[in-house]
Amino acid sequence: MRVGILSDTHGRVAAAKEAMSLLLKAGCETFIHCGDVGSTDVLDLLAGHPSSFVFGNTDYDREVLERYAKDIEVNCLGIGGAIVLEKKKLAVTHGDDAEILRKLLADEPDYLFTGHTHIAKDVRQGKTRWINPGALHRAAVKSVAMVDLEKGEVEFLKLGE
Repeated sequence: MRVGILSDTHGRVAAAKEAMSLLLKAGCETFIHCGDVGSTDVLDLLAGHPSSFVFGNTDYDREVLERYAKDIEVNCLGIGGAIVLEKKKLAVTHGDDAEILRKLLADEPDYLFTGHTHIAKDVRQGKTRWINPGALHRAAVKSVAMVDLEKGEVEFLKLGE
């Protein structure tokens, strides 16, 4: 299973739409947004696909986003949470709260997906592979990530190429 990872759209629908197009063409079957969604219009792009998201530090209308996500069947994980896909535990948070990061890492998930820094990264912390897809706003290079859970491969896709 291929998972598309997005973050830090900050309501930039055009960039989010381009990112979703790239991820769908790459064969992603499910999607995770790591926060700073910015608008219900961005959530609309996740609708119709198995998808989850977390709140970022600039997602001020959390009640609106959560209610809307429920209506369009997009899974809201609040400020952080975990899902299981293909027998892999995937933890997700925005990355701006050190205590939440500590708690999620203490559970030793297979993957931890975060955003916040607007910088793509793929590192190991213990048994956990920590991936930040980069950002779709205020980034030198706009990027998303694709994770192949079966093969354990990660690929960063750049927008505008």
